[in-house]
Amino acid sequence: MVARAYTVAFEGVDARQVEVQCAVTPGIPAFSLVGLPDKAVSEARDRVRTALSSMAIALPSKRITINLSPADLPKEGSHFDLPIALALLAALDIIPADAVEGTCSLGELSLDGSLVPVIGALPAAMAAAEEDRTLLCPKASGAEAAWVGAAQVIGAASLADVVRHYTGQSPLAPAEPGEVNADTSGRDLLDVKGQERAKRALEIAAAGRHHLMMVGTPGSGKSMLAARLPGILPPLTAPEALETSMIHSLAGLLDEGGINRTRPFREPHHTASMAAIVGGGRRASPGEISLAHNGVLFMDEFPEFPRTVLETLRQPIETGEVIVARANAHVKYPCRFMLVAAANPCKCGYLSDPARACSRVPQCGSDYMGRISGPLMDRFDLRIEVPPVAFTDLDLPPSGDSSAEVAARVAKARTLQNTRFAERAGMYLNSDAEGEALEDIATPDTEGRELINKMAERFGLTARGYHRVLRVARTIADLDGAETVRRPHVAEAVSYRLTVPTET
Repeated sequence: MVARAYTVAFEGVDARQVEVQCAVTPGIPAFSLVGLPDKAVSEARDRVRTALSSMAIALPSKRITINLSPADLPKEGSHFDLPIALALLAALDIIPADAVEGTCSLGELSLDGSLVPVIGALPAAMAAAEEDRTLLCPKASGAEAAWVGAAQVIGAASLADVVRHYTGQSPLAPAEPGEVNADTSGRDLLDVKGQERAKRALEIAAAGRHHLMMVGTPGSGKSMLAARLPGILPPLTAPEALETSMIHSLAGLLDEGGINRTRPFREPHHTASMAAIVGGGRRASPGEISLAHNGVLFMDEFPEFPRTVLETLRQPIETGEVIVARANAHVKYPCRFMLVAAANPCKCGYLSDPARACSRVPQCGSDYMGRISGPLMDRFDLRIEVPPVAFTDLDLPPSGDSSAEVAARVAKARTLQNTRFAERAGMYLNSDAEGEALEDIATPDTEGRELINKMAERFGLTARGYHRVLRVARTIADLDGAETVRRPHVAEAVSYRLTVPTET
């Protein structure tokens, strides 16, 4: 008799079903594991054997063979422990085989039989729902996996609890979805003295998910402004939270007993490698751009990043997805993020500061900002100069609106966009609009069209730049509550497009 249990193997954010077959046959006592397992999976037999011994379950003096099917699919990770144990217990008639076959399971076993949380519980729950199976996972992963309402999720603290559940001695209650709320109230836009134009640019960028470049001298407040972005962004919707959390689950970032509805804010250091930013490594893991999906990717000291890393951002910015290709893997990850970049105007940082002298003006700024290619710079919808703030201004009272007030306007603008793109596949916000959809929603009035055409001719806007101005103008009109794009909206959008501090 062959007993069967089911689990998953991960390929990007997708979870492929794996059938765990167990046969106990006469022969020389052995415990063999086949089916292209990696080192962590091969070690599962020792963990399973010891965990069963801790429950006073002795393995028979027979040959035990575990096959992981399909055999040509690489199996990686320690989450195969629990399904292997279930298949073995079913083969020994300790738990009902039919109940095990109706379950998809994953979890790592400790030597005392307790279950350790593993990555990927959320994608596994999605796969279990597609196969109409119950998901069995460690108790600590249950709150995360229970977000998939189409699948029943059972969380167990130990293998003994699993046995008692299947034998009817002590059934386990289904897990409840958990939610973690991050506190972003500590950072308010009112903390930033001055910089009204930069605050306005942040609001526009947040409302339409537009990419933003800030250039200014050291200490002008670029990082401080970017750190306040999470406080003005609306929380993730349920579908967005599920989509984002599937990536975070694979990266092992959901360790607080539930899903976080706060939008991701990732800020990698400028020494990060291409695999860390874009994704890769031995397992083709998601990178920072995918971990920032539906959120913000803040790259401080932007020109200091390696040129190869910066250039790889061009395609993900346009398509909203990245393909990590390796010799043994070809994985696609979503990455619709808002890129916020900050840079000094030159190597020394004080190119535009009249109070300090730079001996290499203007060559210093040209060389430094020249590390950012023209095609990449063209992908920024908003470019602003952040001027230095005098220390005497720090004693002034707060100015402008609070983060709560700005967040309310951003939420209202995003609600308009969600309604506008409800029936357009692949479009969510103004930054996604293209082709006929862009013409329908962002064609300006006669005066606005004359202005943008004049600016395009005078400053040599590319076709991409022209369309990005229209998208920003549409977002400004949404914040203004206007149904059509008018000349003032176009004028403001063009002003952000043409502000290139490196050309001063």
